[in-house]
Amino acid sequence: MRDFRSRSPEKRRLSPELRRALQLLAGNPRGTTDHTLVLGHGFSRDILAMLVLGGLATVVTEALSADGMGYKVERMLITDAGKRVLEG
Repeated sequence: MRDFRSRSPEKRRLSPELRRALQLLAGNPRGTTDHTLVLGHGFSRDILAMLVLGGLATVVTEALSADGMGYKVERMLITDAGKRVLEG
């Protein structure tokens, strides 16, 4: 895996696959689950990990309850740095 943290966000070069994943996250203000990105859009977990480790995306955990059961939902969101990379 490539380490994007060594470069400023505006100077990062993204592969087409990383850029496509970021664009999908940017289009979902509430974020999306990793399952949707992996199963629905064909991204590998390595690609998602690269976005998070590079500071371009983050994972937010949400606690929900339904029918008396508790659930944990993790959503991936684009970060401000990720937005700057798409803009630049």
